[in-house]
Amino acid sequence: MPDQRSEAGSADFVGGNRVGLLQGGDELFPAMQRAMAGAQSQIWLATYIFHDDEAGSAIAQALQAAARRGIAVHVVVDGFGTLATLPRLKEWLAADGVQIDVFRPLDRWAVLLQPAQLRRLHHKLCVVDDTVAFVGGINILDDRNDLSHGRTEQPRLDFAVELRGPVVQQVQRLAQAMGARARLGQEWRREVGALARSPRPVAETLQLLRELRGRAPDELLVTAPQQPVRVAFVVRDNFGRRRSIERRYIEAVRAARISVDIACPYFYPRRAFRRSLLAAAQRGVRVRLLMQGKIDYRLAALAARVLYDELLLHGVHIFEYTPAFLHAKVAVVDGRWATVGSSNIDPLSLLLNLEANAVVQDEAFSRLLGQRLDVAMAASHEVRAAPLAEGWRRRLSRGFVAWCANLYLRVAGITGRY
Repeated sequence: MPDQRSEAGSADFVGGNRVGLLQGGDELFPAMQRAMAGAQSQIWLATYIFHDDEAGSAIAQALQAAARRGIAVHVVVDGFGTLATLPRLKEWLAADGVQIDVFRPLDRWAVLLQPAQLRRLHHKLCVVDDTVAFVGGINILDDRNDLSHGRTEQPRLDFAVELRGPVVQQVQRLAQAMGARARLGQEWRREVGALARSPRPVAETLQLLRELRGRAPDELLVTAPQQPVRVAFVVRDNFGRRRSIERRYIEAVRAARISVDIACPYFYPRRAFRRSLLAAAQRGVRVRLLMQGKIDYRLAALAARVLYDELLLHGVHIFEYTPAFLHAKVAVVDGRWATVGSSNIDPLSLLLNLEANAVVQDEAFSRLLGQRLDVAMAASHEVRAAPLAEGWRRRLSRGFVAWCANLYLRVAGITGRY
């Protein structure tokens, strides 16, 4: 497929797609259940958290019903994110023939000594029949259930997209690759024996693993007539696409001429990312950041707040979302470039975790997401002065956060300063 360039920088977009915006599990889960009920051949689901609350039970029941109809159902969960509920999940699904794979399970204490355990599967993906895919930041978890703070009155703010068209095949390829990687990682001896007895699984598995080793995105694109809605499915992994999502953000911000709106709960970008935001604001672009106002993890909140003085000084507008917990990882640039996905803008997401974002080049979609962000910012507290304005306190806090970030990355095997 010929290379396609966007106004926001180079991107591998594929046309001919339909894209729908879904806000929270209240909109996502019913859409997923409808798609699963109509499945004809297969369902793939990959998620960081698959909880055993009411929302998780409803999705599990939809998967069970599909498996009983003879649909091939595959579920991949993260070993840390779903650690507490994995026994219940297997109880729900395994009896009906659902294939459950665990990415880097914490099934024995020795694995805690492996640096790779800090690199988690953070995807939130679901694909049904090569026909419809769901991509975003929403775990299989009730919107009003916070695992650290209990029940909440208001649902957390989060988003996903429903995709139809050629881009769905890319999402499916990733979900399949994650399943293969989880299986090979856990049952290497058994899998090697099975592969040796069957040439076809060998070819299929090697093809999936080539995807994991940084296969060029162009190889996965499907030729389609150019249509108004173009989508790039952007994956961050620890093979050949370590900075792919970060680069897309920076490209879009550097090309911005009117506005940049970003919502992100965990915000501590590298210097290059910060400089792109500051430069945009300095050249007259309206830059707005929506951060957590209702705090779940104090260190994460401190990491974002130590940057406030620098951002405010250069004209960046900062809003803290207070009605509920913020979990959205979305952005809109110039009203025509938008991204929705799993990636935060912090060291874990940008350098360690496996992440996936949908980048959408469409004015109608971007306008809708922008309107949702306008509503959220109107209900938020605008930060006028940095909470750590005093010089010594600011320097001490920034030094502490930087030390923690770099220590964590070094333990995980990432060298260099963040």
